[in-house]
Amino acid sequence: MISALTHAARLVRAAFVFAREGVFGVVDPSLVPPPGQLALRMARLVERRGAKSGPRLSRALTRLGPAYLKLGQFLATRPDVVGVAMARDLESLQDRLPPFSQAEAEAVVAAALEKPVAQAYTSFGPSVAAASIAQVHRGEVEKDGVRKQVAIKVLRPNVAARFRRDLSDFFFVANEAEAHSAEARRLRLVEVINTMSRSVAMEMDLRLEAAALSEMAENTRDDPDFRVPTVDWDRTTHNVLTMEWIDGIALNDHARLAQSQVDLPELGRKVIQSFLRHALRDGFFHADMHPGNLFLDDSGRLVAVDFGIMGRLGMKERRFLAEILLGFITRDYRRVAEVHFEAGYVPGHHSVENFAQAIRAIGEPIHNRTAEEISMAKLLTLLLEVTGLFDMQTRPELILLQKTMVVVEGVARSFDPKLDIWTVADPVVREWITQNLGPLGRVQGALAGAGELGRVLGGLPAIASRTVSLIEQFETMAREGLTLGPDTIAAIKRAEARSHRWSVLALWVIAAALVGLLWTAH
Repeated sequence: MISALTHAARLVRAAFVFAREGVFGVVDPSLVPPPGQLALRMARLVERRGAKSGPRLSRALTRLGPAYLKLGQFLATRPDVVGVAMARDLESLQDRLPPFSQAEAEAVVAAALEKPVAQAYTSFGPSVAAASIAQVHRGEVEKDGVRKQVAIKVLRPNVAARFRRDLSDFFFVANEAEAHSAEARRLRLVEVINTMSRSVAMEMDLRLEAAALSEMAENTRDDPDFRVPTVDWDRTTHNVLTMEWIDGIALNDHARLAQSQVDLPELGRKVIQSFLRHALRDGFFHADMHPGNLFLDDSGRLVAVDFGIMGRLGMKERRFLAEILLGFITRDYRRVAEVHFEAGYVPGHHSVENFAQAIRAIGEPIHNRTAEEISMAKLLTLLLEVTGLFDMQTRPELILLQKTMVVVEGVARSFDPKLDIWTVADPVVREWITQNLGPLGRVQGALAGAGELGRVLGGLPAIASRTVSLIEQFETMAREGLTLGPDTIAAIKRAEARSHRWSVLALWVIAAALVGLLWTAH
């Protein structure tokens, strides 16, 4: 009860900030039940002057602090939860906060590396970028008499405690929503917050970001168009990440790209095909590929930075993605529908033919059209409507992939407005299908299946032994009944006593409130 009151108090503060920034002003009152309409009108009374202009939700989330800022960024990848319009608004949410002081940064680095900053780095400059979880400094290290420039990412002091507190509020809201709303259960709001929580936990351990960099470096070492910065493991800990400094041209710096006479349509092709190779070939992709996180180096290769948000796809999801993309490319909508059913994403009681018809409504408007003619927002809206209509449960990994594809296509389109994503994707998708679903892929799959079958057969004696033991325990329970140990009985009694005390306290509170009301009436 005390925990619920604590959550409620913090959420009331958040609601007040939303009201002050005019967030409730964008809600359509006709979609809200009558009690909620009254609450909306009351919330509008506390709007500050000027709140009706600009990105209201972004302002409110920034005011509420790092966890809410990260929640907004995460929900931008979940249009199935917040709606396409709000997701598009949240895409512009900038993860920029005032930097913490140089002295604090140096203290974090010295404690993490267990040596003075001057011993770890030849130079340690001021912050060049600050976000909700960490900030980046430019520095230099010396090795074998050679100086190298490095980027030093430093975790914000005490950020973990702040995130834990706010995440507990998000879980409280998600649990309450799922307890009272079938739509919330379909959207799996608790799983949404769980996914965000895991993502944030990984972002707050900079060793994990370094590991993601290292893994992608191995995956892409033979790629001619893509690379990642190298990690300095000797100067990397939980709170500090040191890596190669990238001097390339940021893909959002169109002026420098024009001055360098870069082949922009070719650059757009590199962005899309690199992403698809990572997703299909490796099952491991950068899930925040906005142009500020992508650079073009002197050799013409793409270089990605900021590996805090990564996506993974298992072989089942990769096959699903490849066959879906190939189905759209070849206009085989029946096969696209069948893949959804084979993967178990659409319940079997629905009709494959009806689902194929719905998929056709998505695919036909975009076939043989350039990206300039396609409204990705409308396409995404229709897709989400279709998945809801056919009871398709939310797949967080696929939603993240889908959203990243939209961002990547937007980056590529900024370099070539006439780019056709399907034509560019075709060779990458067909190559993967040939290698994994063609004759060679079937042979490899059969060998892998034989190995798995061997492991299962090898484990049969242990499974049989555990089954016999379990049957004997059930027989004993049937003869003698369920026996509880003394510790279990004592724990049950304590729980009942606590429940009784809270019930009595609640009755006294209600009684006091009634007395107060009667006294006021007199």
